[in-house]
Amino acid sequence: MKNVFVTGFPGFIGKRLAARLLTEKPRTTLTLLVQEKFLSDARQYVKTLGDKAERVKVVAGDVAKMDLGLSGPEIEALCEHTTHVFHLAAIQYLGGPGGDYERVNVGGTRNMLMLAQEMKKLTRFVHFSTCYVSGDRIGVITEDELDCGQTFRNPYEETKYRAEKIVRAAMERLPITVLRPSIVVGDSATGEIDRFDGVYGMGILIVTSPIGVPLPLPGAGIAPLNVVPVDFVTRAAIALSVRKEAAGKTFHLVDPNPLSTRHVYELIAKRAGKKLPRVRLSYGIAKRLLRMPVIERFSRRQAQALDYLNHLAIYNCANTLEHLDGSGVLCPRIDTYVDKLMNYASKALRQRQTGRRTLPARADPYDR
Repeated sequence: MKNVFVTGFPGFIGKRLAARLLTEKPRTTLTLLVQEKFLSDARQYVKTLGDKAERVKVVAGDVAKMDLGLSGPEIEALCEHTTHVFHLAAIQYLGGPGGDYERVNVGGTRNMLMLAQEMKKLTRFVHFSTCYVSGDRIGVITEDELDCGQTFRNPYEETKYRAEKIVRAAMERLPITVLRPSIVVGDSATGEIDRFDGVYGMGILIVTSPIGVPLPLPGAGIAPLNVVPVDFVTRAAIALSVRKEAAGKTFHLVDPNPLSTRHVYELIAKRAGKKLPRVRLSYGIAKRLLRMPVIERFSRRQAQALDYLNHLAIYNCANTLEHLDGSGVLCPRIDTYVDKLMNYASKALRQRQTGRRTLPARADPYDR
């Protein structure tokens, strides 16, 4: 791994992946694709990397544009030197315009694959998909399955599914690894997270709601709540990107033994010293309540995210367990880091409410 090209910077996962790459691969250089309007934020973050910043190049561009919006010399340099690509750029937040999802999630992926075909030294193209390409399927879902007649709950799921179909078709001519994370939450060591919306927001809703107001759990709570900390996702991505056997395969980056939604909710309430209300809300009532103007803490996006709380899907991760065996990369149990998530989220939300923002008011739409 000599020269790495990363899209989706400075998104939530992208920033942490870049930092980990620079630490774990001391001879690796990074080229980070950043939208023009986020150049200042990206460069500011790179400065925090200290001496490692010397191995980082930030370029202004957009995966949805022809040639990613890059200049001729920039494209030539990428095609000449890139050994690894991590394609994270995607619109993830729920409730956005459908055309944006199509342009970025599908069109952007197609553009990246076209560029990858011109990279002379490419040894791995890592595509970040999502477990939720499974749509409304229930039961056990394996890593090798994709097109199983499912329907989709939102444009995010559907366009990520269509993007993965394009990526799979390109496996015949490119060394591709597909990663499907479940719901990504904060760092298991620090609890740090920099976004509270979209599918991530569902995890934060569960993590933080008992802290202030002990909300009744929406639905029966028997479905598995599959959340993974961002540090596990980045460690697994790097480990799989350098394993020859991982080329041409798909990996669920999930908790292999997830707790049920109710179990997690009760765990969080206990750690927060709160008693859960005995009343239970039906799934439909819960969604209607979250759309009421008086509940200012939540939004329509969080209401949509409730779809994931009562979905009886079990994501088999046999490929992931096999290929990470012996690497030391394991998904920690949520009960080992939930306190850190709660402490960080509680502090960040209090600061947001008092005007001292530690989180962006709105996430970068290319938000990996």
